Amino acid sequence: MTDTRSHVHAVLTDLAALLDDVDGDAWHAPTPCTAFDVAALADHVVGWSTTFAAGYADPQGRAPAGPTDVEGDRADAVRAAATVLDEALAGGAAGRPLSLGEAAMPGEMALSMILWEYQVHGWDLAVALGRPWSPDERGLEASLAFAPMMLTPDYQGEGKPFAPRVPVPDDAPALDRLVAISGRDPQWSA
Repeated sequence: MTDTRSHVHAVLTDLAALLDDVDGDAWHAPTPCTAFDVAALADHVVGWSTTFAAGYADPQGRAPAGPTDVEGDRADAVRAAATVLDEALAGGAAGRPLSLGEAAMPGEMALSMILWEYQVHGWDLAVALGRPWSPDERGLEASLAFAPMMLTPDYQGEGKPFAPRVPVPDDAPALDRLVAISGRDPQWSA
């Protein structure tokens, strides 16, 4: 869990830095996450990171049922969520379930899901903005081991939350394999 915690912190830090540099028309650029432009995807990322952090910080592990509406600077909101999450995890919050509405999952499992989600959404935003995105290789490998457990046929395919997997060579870089398994084409461009 310590590694997952440090990988999540690093990804959220990188995500905040990426959001610091967005301005003007870039907010309206398309992303590989086809339902969202940059602004909508940034709001999704900020809202859920704030929700997850609130859930881990709650003594009973109860998060709001959906993404939190966050006003103000998106990068600052991600930094604030990362701080709250770090403090909660330092206090042992990953050792208890995280509840989102009526659904709950083990805290460590939820942390792995958060890592995977923000590695992929960070990539979505970075490629949409023409910026680099290079999460730690060990964190990517951990997400490659985790993601297939979440990407069941109920959630992945045409008309589902995740697009179908994109074929890539077995020896493709870890980030390419992760975004491909998550239904994105690693060669996507705006």
